[in-house]
Amino acid sequence: MTLQRNKEDMKSLIECDAEEIWSVLGRAWALLILKKISKKDVTRFNEIKKAIPQISNTVLSDRLRELEEHNLIKKKVYAEVPIRVEYSLTTQAKSLGKILVQLEEWVLKHRKEKIKKK
Repeated sequence: MTLQRNKEDMKSLIECDAEEIWSVLGRAWALLILKKISKKDVTRFNEIKKAIPQISNTVLSDRLRELEEHNLIKKKVYAEVPIRVEYSLTTQAKSLGKILVQLEEWVLKHRKEKIKKK
């Protein structure tokens, strides 16, 4: 009985973790932000903003904070004037790299198919 209960508790914990990370990655712009940060070792706020001009500064700040809270990006603040902030992927987020590439390939493939149908 105890072993079965432990398995159920572990399954529930895993499901909660999966829901939590999807609630972050599923938010508007989150995957695009991760993709942009993944292109270089470090990326600054304005570089991300320039790559995704449709995003507001507030939303970008919110998403960066959420990604940092979930250990997907690291934020390094330099005590300079003006202040300099750099973002980079964590090891955990780097392991998402293959998934992001596959997702992009999937989108491109289906975009081509959609264009052919027109």
